[in-house]
Amino acid sequence: MEPPVLKHLLPAIILGFVTYPPEVPGLKNGLALTPPMGWLHWQRFMCQTDCKNYPTSCINDQLFMQMADIMVSNGWLKAGYKYLCIDDCWLAPQRDKNNRLQADPDRFPGGIKKLADYLHDRGLLFGIYQDVGTKTCAGYPGSQDFYELDAQTFADWGVDLLKFDGCNCGTLEELEDGYRRMSIALNRTGRNIVYSCEWPLYARRETQVNYTEVAEYCNSWRNFDDIADSWSSVKTIMDFTAAFQDRLVPAAGPGAWNDPDMLVIGNFGLSWNQQVTQMALWAIMAAPLLMSNDLRDISLESTALLQNQEVIAINQDPLGVQGYRLLMAESFELWEKPLDGGSLAISVTNRQEIGGPRYFPLLRAVLWKGLACDTCYVTQLLPTRFEYGYFNSSRALPLLVNPSGTVLLRLE
Repeated sequence: MEPPVLKHLLPAIILGFVTYPPEVPGLKNGLALTPPMGWLHWQRFMCQTDCKNYPTSCINDQLFMQMADIMVSNGWLKAGYKYLCIDDCWLAPQRDKNNRLQADPDRFPGGIKKLADYLHDRGLLFGIYQDVGTKTCAGYPGSQDFYELDAQTFADWGVDLLKFDGCNCGTLEELEDGYRRMSIALNRTGRNIVYSCEWPLYARRETQVNYTEVAEYCNSWRNFDDIADSWSSVKTIMDFTAAFQDRLVPAAGPGAWNDPDMLVIGNFGLSWNQQVTQMALWAIMAAPLLMSNDLRDISLESTALLQNQEVIAINQDPLGVQGYRLLMAESFELWEKPLDGGSLAISVTNRQEIGGPRYFPLLRAVLWKGLACDTCYVTQLLPTRFEYGYFNSSRALPLLVNPSGTVLLRLE
């Protein structure tokens, strides 16, 4: 017998069908054919430069070498997290006498090339941060007027990914020109450098973003404000992505990804169910999986969630389709992501934050019409693994979803 809530929800669910075909191929540098995975310091460590009073959280070479060692020894690299990325505040206050960027000499006494070599020796790839404007967001030297020189500097250092922010850049025209120029300059160095932009984040404040053009120059791009270590922030990013999915989803594909910002799983602000929701939705959205947490002090539970290979496989699916919100009903959200070979990933989130777990009826009739099976085998991946077995259009599958939690399924 169906739980009582199913009969109440069925009419609303049946009306929710939408579809999005894959479209834009992305920047032609052959990189980031699946969403980049790795670790980024910003949300957890921000711009802490006081190494005397905060020796274990200071932005210096020791922090990144420690994280690199843990990424190798604790299974992160094996799980797919291969980029270790520095964010803002690594720089010295001025360029050198030849106008080249330089790291803070006290916090990075060996320079950036030495740190990059340390990472490469351990099988990791190295990401760095700069800004399209005259200064970075934290006030360090930016790349404006030095795009070609900085691109070559990064290549000489062995950089594998550049996160390019958008602070302190006068006009929209200067901003857009700067992003284009840096993209061209990186490619001309001959080194494979993934280009992570914040072009839409800053441009959308003044104009409607041309995502086709952004995808021609960038491998990934931020659309929304920085994530915080809070459920409120995660919800806001989910809502923004769904509200603009008609424009965001067609822009994404191999080599070109919408970036909803960092994974904050393993920090302080999310409950277990909310951590599950972020992991599930970032997988469904084909988002870059860049963690910002302290890998020296992370629970086994959060580690297992972040390293879940079946969930990562949904994110890294070679078809490269970004998932989308299919419907909302009674504080439930259903998202789906078509997968290679005619399979499908489904997530159901219970946005109600009062009461207990509630049933949601999953109906074959409302799902992606390209699903290759009339009778599909259903495996629940999150919050725990469970095999439902075969599922067809003759019945609804009742899913019990916790408040602020998510059930993630694979249908094949």
